[in-house]
Amino acid sequence: MTRAFVFPGQGSQAVGMGKELADAFAVAREVFQEVDEALSQNLSKIMFEGPDDELVLTENAQPALMAVSIAVARVLETEGNIKLADHCDMVAGHSLGEYSALAAMGAFSLADTARLLKVRGRAMQAAVPVGEGAMAACLGLSLEDAQAVADEAAQGEVCTAANDNAPGQVVLSGAKSAIERAIVIAKEKGAKRSVLLPVSAPFHCALMQPAADAMAEALADVTIHAPSVAVVANVAAEKVIDPEEIRKLLVEQVCGSVRWREGVLYMKEQGVEQLVELGTGKVLSGLAKRIDRSLSGVAVNGPADIESFLGSL
Repeated sequence: MTRAFVFPGQGSQAVGMGKELADAFAVAREVFQEVDEALSQNLSKIMFEGPDDELVLTENAQPALMAVSIAVARVLETEGNIKLADHCDMVAGHSLGEYSALAAMGAFSLADTARLLKVRGRAMQAAVPVGEGAMAACLGLSLEDAQAVADEAAQGEVCTAANDNAPGQVVLSGAKSAIERAIVIAKEKGAKRSVLLPVSAPFHCALMQPAADAMAEALADVTIHAPSVAVVANVAAEKVIDPEEIRKLLVEQVCGSVRWREGVLYMKEQGVEQLVELGTGKVLSGLAKRIDRSLSGVAVNGPADIESFLGSL
């Protein structure tokens, strides 16, 4: 079985995330402790106990999701006495999940990854005043049709396709008034449903330029090693292994579209048969078959999943 490990993005967080892992495995507890120390924050307490309104803050959700993904990865390696890189052909992550993928393959240290995601979360939140930006899921339209809706709705404002998640599942991002117009236009163009998303900022569009500038500065000071296996980058939808190219693409990713559907199809073309999602939730493993029916998706979240996956190797 040729597989790729994939790492979830924002929206998969939930109070209680990582608690089962921490209770069961010392190496998971070490990951959470290292992240807490890197951030000078008791993030693991927020992850395990909430409150939800603190966990969903972008600056907390991003490092929290990464921490659980890396905890799962390290438990797999420790319990199975394996190297993840020996059991996959490539890796990928959705938005912030790209940082998790890079950390899992040794491109970043865990502490650097936590700090970068804290900066990224804060900068993305601060880039646009609350209430001025929005995102909407456009269901039932192709990427081309969704982008045409965005172009018509823009009327001089920012409005673009931000996430191409799966066939018929495109997320638009931009100025709130433009997104509201897009919802109406999408319905006229035959979308099954278009709904505003409960997000605090319009991610992956040109309004995020201040956050891209902040990440360019933050990434300039961080050592990036070549990952153990290639990472399929969100903005390129193809594999990358050169550290300087990774640095450049991570900056572009802040304003650029997450080309998840294309990235998964690229992995399929490269011979990948299974996507194994490491971390919280089942979003990416659930999208696998929707993108290509021949792909299978497996979510590895907790101790039982870990045991089952290791048994399948």
